[in-house]
Amino acid sequence: MKTPKISDILGIINKIAPIALAETWDNPGLQVGDPSAEVHRVMVALDPTAAAVDSAIATSCQLLVTHHPLIFKPLKSISAATPHGALIQKAIKGGVSIISLHTNYDIASGGLNDLLADKIGLSATVPLKVTTVCELVKLVVFVPVECLEQVRVALFPFAAQQGNYRDCSFAAGGVGTFTPLEGASPYTGSVGVPSQTPEERLEMLVPRAEAARAVKALLGAHPYEEPAFDIIPLLNEGEKLGIGRIGRLAEPVPLAEYAGRLRKVLSAPMLRYVGDPEAKISKVALCSGSGASLLREAARSGADLLVTGDVKYHEARDAEDLGLALIDAGHFPTEIIMVQNITERLGLALEKAGYTDCQITACQTEKDPFRI
Repeated sequence: MKTPKISDILGIINKIAPIALAETWDNPGLQVGDPSAEVHRVMVALDPTAAAVDSAIATSCQLLVTHHPLIFKPLKSISAATPHGALIQKAIKGGVSIISLHTNYDIASGGLNDLLADKIGLSATVPLKVTTVCELVKLVVFVPVECLEQVRVALFPFAAQQGNYRDCSFAAGGVGTFTPLEGASPYTGSVGVPSQTPEERLEMLVPRAEAARAVKALLGAHPYEEPAFDIIPLLNEGEKLGIGRIGRLAEPVPLAEYAGRLRKVLSAPMLRYVGDPEAKISKVALCSGSGASLLREAARSGADLLVTGDVKYHEARDAEDLGLALIDAGHFPTEIIMVQNITERLGLALEKAGYTDCQITACQTEKDPFRI
């Protein structure tokens, strides 16, 4: 059986939510632990609390994956006399590493905000505030005709998605020429003899951040000793990613009725809303966790409503001034949904990578700190 290391799981998480997407003030990634350590059991939780660490230790987990980071800012000391220092020491002594995926997961396509949008019934969603535009390159490689499919399949995981289409590529035939020199071991032809061979020009768009990994895959799948390939920078803009989402409901709904739906869907003990209870809601903006700072972006984007958590009194007044309805569904209810999502996605990714000696479990001890 194949056992992953912390570094392997970091690699999987970086595909789900690339760390490069995170806000500049954030600190996702490996918080505590040894990247080379093996992992047989993983627990997923929203917060790196003492209870979550205790639960991980009690169930013999070597890794705790959380949404909120354990460490946000550089530490001046790690003292067991402080709750934070004691928690770090508890994790280390208990053999529990901690990885967090925070704003990178909020921003990523298919991440927490997309998950929340789907949960509350939105469609045709786009980022509410764009923070990243994916840079694209065109990868072009020349492949012998009979090897076209194996190289194409090897590169598909790195191909940029084009709207609702994936695995996009183009191929056109031609003739390649070469003369193998002394010491060469050509796939076809003989040393010192000029050769011609039918080839396909295979090209596809690749996110610039994935170009190095795509080339590595290309070299592993290509039959030539020295395959000819080009990486061409483009002015084309790739996928736009950002904080929050905005989309539409299937049909307009009165604000009070929609608030009631959300309370049930998110299993929230209560929620607060701002606005006329009878006002029809059609276009909805959202930001999981704490997103009242996006009030003006939501209003400028034509939203009828912003759904978020942690709303303060004066932010509610700002929403009134903007003519924007506002639902405060709470920080915990809008983010706890990440636990099951990451548990499932990590499990599938580990299985696909052949890591059969690793179990993923969801933390069962987490509760909203607020009581109603």
